[in-house]
Amino acid sequence: QLQLVESGGGLVQPGGSLKLSCAASGFTFDNYNVGWFRQAPGKEREAVSCIATAGAWTNYGDSVKGRFTISKDRAKKIVYLEMDSLKPEDTAVYYCGAVYLYTPTCGLEDSIYNMWGQGTQVTVSS
Repeated sequence: QLQLVESGGGLVQPGGSLKLSCAASGFTFDNYNVGWFRQAPGKEREAVSCIATAGAWTNYGDSVKGRFTISKDRAKKIVYLEMDSLKPEDTAVYYCGAVYLYTPTCGLEDSIYNMWGQGTQVTVSS
């Protein structure tokens, strides 16, 4: 069974850092674009970042540019989201999505992705 499993969420103080993981179960990320999205209570799902199949091209939502970094470890079948300088407004459930698509770029529209994990909670609070 093909699954995505997120981990790494938790409670962190403003200005702190967290590193989220999105692990592939039952497949590898070869030929998959992977995206991170988040949803806060009462708000729509927001695009955070994506990484294209080859791993060389990445994209970020405006609210996280310069603070978050996405990367892919092919050997471990994990896509990471490293989050620095966290703010209270970053509080949300973070989801990773994947789509079987070999392209040089990736998109930040959630409709592109057809496989989703269960999410991991990130809370930024003092």
